[in-house]
Amino acid sequence: MDFFQNANGGIQYLPQFLTSLGIGLLIGLERERNPHAKAGLRTFALVALLGTLAEMLSSTVVSQWPLIAGWLMVGAMIIAAYASTPNQDNDPGTTTVAALLLCYGLGALVWHGETTLAIMLAVGITVLLYFKPELRGITQRLSRRDLVSILQFAVLTFIVLPILPDHNYGPYEALNPHNIWLMVVLISGLSLAGYVALRLIRIRYGVPLLGILGGMVSSTATSLAYARYSKSSAGMIKLSATVILIANMVVLLRLLALSAVAAPQVLLHLLPISIGGLLFGLAVLLLTWKRERPTSDLPVPETTNPTELQAALGFGLLYALVLLATAWLSTQSGSKGLYTVALVSGLTDVDAITLSSLHLLNMGKLDYHPVMTAIALAYVSNMVFKFGLVLFIGGKPLAKHTIIGFTAICVGVLVGLLFV
Repeated sequence: MDFFQNANGGIQYLPQFLTSLGIGLLIGLERERNPHAKAGLRTFALVALLGTLAEMLSSTVVSQWPLIAGWLMVGAMIIAAYASTPNQDNDPGTTTVAALLLCYGLGALVWHGETTLAIMLAVGITVLLYFKPELRGITQRLSRRDLVSILQFAVLTFIVLPILPDHNYGPYEALNPHNIWLMVVLISGLSLAGYVALRLIRIRYGVPLLGILGGMVSSTATSLAYARYSKSSAGMIKLSATVILIANMVVLLRLLALSAVAAPQVLLHLLPISIGGLLFGLAVLLLTWKRERPTSDLPVPETTNPTELQAALGFGLLYALVLLATAWLSTQSGSKGLYTVALVSGLTDVDAITLSSLHLLNMGKLDYHPVMTAIALAYVSNMVFKFGLVLFIGGKPLAKHTIIGFTAICVGVLVGLLFV
């Protein structure tokens, strides 16, 4: 009975524990790469959770002793780790000690009635402890460049974003520094996830996975890379065409993800467009791609770091310009002006016009149907540009293998627009 009575106990504290976990993982990620460090990824994460738990217990019992005791125990643990001789596995044992201290604290948490929170933390800690080989393997495969990417994203998100003013400026009050940078963070975060995944796979995986991850990072860069790879041998043409088509289909899923964050209310309106393009594209893939194992390994495409300051500033500037142009032309020429911006800006970037249109929709300056039409036109315009890229870089053989797929996806998007 007590469990069900306390079923919601302590859930309001979960964001604090998740933040502490993130801090511990970030610092521990760097320490894990140091062979002389006595505490790594998991230990730092556990100690950060212990600090939050100790402070929570201190505030509950109106005493600072749990916090002070936690400090002393962590200090004693580190001193003992550096003073002792590691075992044959070179494990100082700090993770086990930290887990024991946390287990003790979770028991105290249950006493104070925070049953659900204690169980959730226990499951999370167990998962963290169990996947030791996988976590260690990830840290070893990450290069210094990859760690810099993660740190740059942290700077963009947690240092730059909070200090920007959240007010509308400029013509039509269309420019909001905080909102513009939030979109930069959104794009950078989504691209960083695919970028790190691409870096981690290292070995050559299947065609679908490379297409999906390449589309998450940059469908344009992936199309360019495999257009070049297709020239290396005749066997690479079909495989490169498949990766390019999948990467560009993933853009439709990427647009859904962006919309879910920027304007969740448009998802039902955007679904027909995305589903139409995906269904038509998958149909072509299934009809043209014989089910056979690749005869040669596909190389992982080289992509630039999406969180570099230059890339972030470049997208922020593009987004601001598209936002201004969209607001101005939609005011002067109505939906025709919006569609003109979509066709022009969509040639090189679909994200900017999508996010700017959604922003104006949230401000009440645009309706649903013009926004969905603009997104569809921008996507089709982008596909035309990429086909030109494939034709110019990969030549006619690759273009012949992609034109049906590109056309089918665009037709599917436009058919889906009819149902909006």
